Formats: sequence, C-alpha cells, structure tokens
Amino acid sequence: MKTFITRVESKPNKFVAKTGVILVWLLIWQLVYVLVDQELLISSPLNVFVRIFELSFTTVFWKSIGISFVRIFVGLVLALIVGTILAIITTKIKLLDYFFKPMLNVIKATPVASFIILALIWLKSYRISAFIAFLMVLPMVWANVSEGIKNTDIKLIEMTKVFKLPRSRVLKAVYIPSVMPYFVTACNVGIGFAWKAGIAAEIIGLSKDTIGRNLYDAKIYLETVDIFAWTVVVIILSLLFEKGFAKAINFLFKKVGVMYDYL
Repeated sequence: MKTFITRVESKPNKFVAKTGVILVWLLIWQLVYVLVDQELLISSPLNVFVRIFELSFTTVFWKSIGISFVRIFVGLVLALIVGTILAIITTKIKLLDYFFKPMLNVIKATPVASFIILALIWLKSYRISAFIAFLMVLPMVWANVSEGIKNTDIKLIEMTKVFKLPRSRVLKAVYIPSVMPYFVTACNVGIGFAWKAGIAAEIIGLSKDTIGRNLYDAKIYLETVDIFAWTVVVIILSLLFEKGFAKAINFLFKKVGVMYDYL
C-alpha cells in the first residue's frame, strides 16, 4: 500500500518539476529577448506562441507538418527495418560484417550537408528528407542492435538448445528482451536525428510544402518570429513523435507476446 501511494504521489511531483523547468527556461528566453531588444535577432516567447496559434488556423501549416512527418517517418522506419536486418546478418556472418562496416563508418563520419548536396544530384527534392533520415539513422540502429545480439547471454542460448525450444520461443524469450534496450536507445537517438536531418534536407533541397521550406522562406524574408515558431513546432513534433513511437513499440511487442516497457 505504501509503495502504491508513493508512486501516485511521485507522478504529480515529476509533472510539477518538469513544468517548473520549462517555465524557468521560458523566463530565461524572455530575459534574453529583453536584454537584446532586437526583434530581428530574437522573438519573445509570447510572440512565438501567438504566431504558432495563428499558423495553426492555416492550411499551409497542417499540410507542411503532414508532408514532413510522413517523409521523415518513412525514412526512420526503413532505417529501423534495414538496420535490424543488417545487424542480424552481420553478427551471424563475419565476412559481411567486414564488408559493411567501412561503409557504415563512412556514413557516420560524413557531414549531413554533404549527403544532402549529393542527394540533390541523385534524387528529386521531395525524396531527399526521407533518404537523409534513413541514411542518418541506419548506422546507429545497425550498431546498437548488433551490440545487443552480441551481448545476449550465452548460457540462456545453450539452455534453450538443451531443452530443444523452437526458434520462435527462443526469439521471444531470449533474443528480443536482450536486444530491446539497445534497440530502444537507437530509437530514442534516431528519432531526434531523423527530424534534424530531415528538416535540414528540406531547407537545403527547398522541398515544396514542407516545414523546411517554411523555415527557409522565413529566413529569406527576415521573419524571425516565424523562424522561432517553426523551430518550436519541430521540437514539439519530435517529442510527440518519440512518445507516440514508444506506445506503438509497446503495443506491437505485447501483441506478439514480448513484454517490454519502452516508456
């Protein structure tokens, strides 16, 4: 009973703490705005949130969010699927690990802008954000899932062989629980990377009807409040996307009989 009461009480305290931290940072933002006193350089939090409210009543706002979200989401999901498959293959076949590792290391080391510029030569602008999101997330998924597979308890695997458990049972009971913490880490970092890289690709590629294009236009016309407004929108979407993705992962694995709490 005491444990239950402690948990119930801790949730409001956590919410209050987070709200307090956000308010402090908003206050710091407002203070910087007052000290700089140049609307062209920095907008006040109030003006930014009023502008977001105004934009939310326009078709362009929701259309841009929808298009950017779908493209970045496609790139992220493809990276998770391909990265996981690649990790499974390369941990089983060492020759393929030696073959793919240099390529993935090159992807990790190369600046995002370089890939975006190259992608503009290879692809149409509307495909660039999905491609870049995929390319940036792929190496971290591959590396994390590979590490998870390698760190699977050998004794548990040997025990499943002794009891001659079917592969599906071994996968659910041993491999997935072992790999999941590494996969979750890749998702947490990857979602942020996918959004940042995807939006950067939209800005450089001038993808029509996207968040990146709106940011570029705001910069060209020196609409500082719009730059801040769209940036805040990107941050909010990234956080919401991470939470939604977490719930989806939990739901998916519970459906297949694997109990893992991502949240």
